[in-house]
Amino acid sequence: MPWKPKHVCTYPGCTMLVESGKSRCPEHTIAVRAKYDARRGTSTERGYDARWRRLRRWFLNSHPLCAECYRNGFLVPAVLVDHIIPHRGDTTLLYDQSNLQSLCTACHNRKTNTEDGGFGTTPVDRERGSVTEYIYAK
Repeated sequence: MPWKPKHVCTYPGCTMLVESGKSRCPEHTIAVRAKYDARRGTSTERGYDARWRRLRRWFLNSHPLCAECYRNGFLVPAVLVDHIIPHRGDTTLLYDQSNLQSLCTACHNRKTNTEDGGFGTTPVDRERGSVTEYIYAK
């Protein structure tokens, strides 16, 4: 069966070969993730406390299907609770039940990447329907 050849790890200076479909060797995957997590902060530091965990659990029990998939005619179990309008630290939006929707992982990742400019896409502000520049300050 044909297979794709390995390629060099994308971490600067690393010459280790990695399988097709992966970008970094295991060592640098862990290192880059740890650096990202340190900059990002813990879930509690980002506002997701015990109150949020209770609300999340209740919301998933009340809305067990992915809202986006359901709109498209599919019945897919939801595993994440998403803020329709990103709260950006605003506790009013964080706990507002009308601002929540249950999503599967694929739909949540797609929405988040569109809004935050992941994978080289241009960030989109859903509130204004326009392109915006997000500044991640801590």
